[in-house]
Amino acid sequence: MKISFLITLLLATVACTHGQEPVKDTAGNSLETGQQYFIRPIKTASLNGGGLVPAAIKFPPCPLGINQALFPFLPGQPLSFQFADSVTEPIVKTSTDVTIEFNASKPLPLCNEFSFIWEVESSSASEPAILLGGIAGSQNSRFKIEKAGEGLGENTYKLTSLDGTVGSVPGFFGAPKLVLTNDDAKTIFVKFNKYNEATTSASRVEKSGLRMFPF
Repeated sequence: MKISFLITLLLATVACTHGQEPVKDTAGNSLETGQQYFIRPIKTASLNGGGLVPAAIKFPPCPLGINQALFPFLPGQPLSFQFADSVTEPIVKTSTDVTIEFNASKPLPLCNEFSFIWEVESSSASEPAILLGGIAGSQNSRFKIEKAGEGLGENTYKLTSLDGTVGSVPGFFGAPKLVLTNDDAKTIFVKFNKYNEATTSASRVEKSGLRMFPF
């Protein structure tokens, strides 16, 4: 009986991990929980390659949403990943539930009562916004990193959630804002830059107060 149970458990473990592989940053190193990264949407005809920042996307503004910076030289706001479930190793793998959280060295000018954790807006909208204020481990704050597919370059990925893929639509001042979508044409494909590889750029973002606005 015990042997049968162990075999069943082993097969279930293999099935759950099949197809998973370490997510790589732009330097080819594996993403790790607790480390800081920039998420950079790849440049397209409608996206300029700027990083992701917390931003007001509605009125009243709280909780904040997430926009792409209007200028490609802005790396965005650093963030980190944590596993949504109990996982002992630090390496982030594809198709694994993770929590995504912006890291801010200084308080934001407003909405500080909300966490910096990403979540899918609880809304009846066909394309709900990606907001801050999530709760680690909650269903709305679970995201997966998946390989982007052929033809999009090395170490390129997309972010998914239970009901769709993270994409973008035009927001305030023309800055793309993140939403959950099932429209392939709106899906954003991203790369991960480790924070300490862009210290100068990150410092410029902090000093300019660009954590709140996409420009």
